[in-house]
Amino acid sequence: MPVYKYDVTMTCSGCSGAVTRVLTKLSGVNSFDVSLETQKVTVDSDTLSEQEILEKIQKTGKAAKIAA
Repeated sequence: MPVYKYDVTMTCSGCSGAVTRVLTKLSGVNSFDVSLETQKVTVDSDTLSEQEILEKIQKTGKAAKIAA
């Protein structure tokens, strides 16, 4: 199962909540972790590409990029 990691700028619990809501509704996501403290999002998905997930996270209005 591929696990993708992203750096996401989140300044408050509302920001992390928005990312959590998007990932909860996204079909194909097996599990995920959103960390406001570390500004990291980890997503486990068998069917979605790294880019597809990134685009969904970015639609929340948060600055996001694939973690190096």
